[in-house]
Amino acid sequence: MRHSVSVTCCALLVSSFSLAYAADVPGGTVLAEKQELVRHIKDEPASLDPAKAVGLPEIQVIRDLFEGLVNQNEKGEIIPGVASQWKSNDNRIWTFTLRDNAQWADGTPVTAQDFVYSWQRLVDPKTLSPFAWFAALAGITNAQAIIDGKATPDQLGVSAVDAHTLRIQLDKPLPWFASLTANFAFYPVQKANVESGKDWMKPGKLIGNGAYVLKERVVNEKLVVVPNTHYWDNAKTVLQKVTFLPINQESAATKRYLAGDIDITESFPKNMYQKLLKDIPGQVYTPPQLGTYYYAFNTQKGPTADSRVRLALSMTIDRRLMAEKVLGTGEKPAWHFTPDVTAGFTPDPSPFEQMSQEELNAQAKTLLRAAGYGSQKPLKLTLLYNTSENHQKIAIAVASMWKKNLGVDVKLQNQEWKTYIDSRNTGNFDVIRASWVGDYNEPSTFLSLLTSTHTGNISRFTNPTYDKILTQATMENTAEARNADYNAAEKILTEQAPIAPIYQYTNGRLIKPWVKGYPITNPEDVAYSRTMYIVKH
Repeated sequence: MRHSVSVTCCALLVSSFSLAYAADVPGGTVLAEKQELVRHIKDEPASLDPAKAVGLPEIQVIRDLFEGLVNQNEKGEIIPGVASQWKSNDNRIWTFTLRDNAQWADGTPVTAQDFVYSWQRLVDPKTLSPFAWFAALAGITNAQAIIDGKATPDQLGVSAVDAHTLRIQLDKPLPWFASLTANFAFYPVQKANVESGKDWMKPGKLIGNGAYVLKERVVNEKLVVVPNTHYWDNAKTVLQKVTFLPINQESAATKRYLAGDIDITESFPKNMYQKLLKDIPGQVYTPPQLGTYYYAFNTQKGPTADSRVRLALSMTIDRRLMAEKVLGTGEKPAWHFTPDVTAGFTPDPSPFEQMSQEELNAQAKTLLRAAGYGSQKPLKLTLLYNTSENHQKIAIAVASMWKKNLGVDVKLQNQEWKTYIDSRNTGNFDVIRASWVGDYNEPSTFLSLLTSTHTGNISRFTNPTYDKILTQATMENTAEARNADYNAAEKILTEQAPIAPIYQYTNGRLIKPWVKGYPITNPEDVAYSRTMYIVKH
């Protein structure tokens, strides 16, 4: 992975020296006298409890109110948070050393026991956390058993060696475990605060350990946070007030941005992209996101059970045209399932990428003829997508490509979300629209989806060699060896085509020119207000 933690057979150790990530104001910068920022979020936060959060609106606010063991920098690399250093000899037993000046907003110290309590609470069935599964995904010993009610929370593989030393035991080695601890689900909460009553998340009562505290909240109108004077790095916090405005209509948020009411939007209407570029140049951003839009083929039944058919269909999708013309808002063609911005992934060139679309179409025709389809016996299939103007636009374009170049008769079928999910889960499709945004910044969050037993394996793809490669990746001692494994896995996906990656996601947003320090290149869009500041304008 591209961060300062390098896993070797020996002890792994990273220190906080020179790695703190707060507002980095270049020398000579003239700051605005008023350091107040207004951020748009897409909806009213459902909860400010890290264990109850599930949507981006609350997560954006929670990242200001709480802090985990590690943070992310502008590149998505992990850096010290509450933990000043961490180590592991075998990638299975991990030890995190907490900085001795980490405090809660009430001035009491943040301890290893706070993390033990919080993580046990996360997996406790009584908590009903929508993100409890993340602890199981991370492989923490007994996490799944506790979630299933087969073990008690105190049996979770996490313990406090002393006030500043946290020990975590995993079921099996996981080289990138430290990066998972950046997830909001692993943020600590103060036991006394949580157990003080049902109003513990209200302004004036919520006690977090992040750079900001909640000062005001008006439901469906605004949330206001101000600096936490007890935060260990408060001296580097520049913004003195951050207001989050929940607005669920992109057009409405954009209108308020243009009126000067908002400094950063969470998104903007795609159909306004070209106009915005013209009207407010330098304020429109479409950085790459850790996500891939793809089509999944049914590998178990129907015509797409034949890998030659799948490969022909995949090759005939003109990814360049899709990204540049059909979409046209900064998206990149997806030549691999794993996005280019993923940490720890240096992709080998795809054979598709090195060929012209004409060459791809010619090879696809040969493959389809070999599978028994042609003008006398045209391939017929159904392309399923959930109801959406964007999904429909893409489906129409792809169906046209298949018809023009392969003579395929495509029936387009759209379903409402619940029906679509049922069709997907029961395998009732030929080709189905899908997408994946990484749960963490490491290739396995994508590639593991296609392993034989993964519940996210929509295409029902089964390949023992592929499974073996993904298992091997978890046991590698170097990033280079893991990258080789991931490229080997991608090669199988290209050749067997259980899916057809189409384009890599982007994060569209608007940012005022006087706002600096926004981590626009972070592939997971992790943005802490403490890294931002406003220059004189």
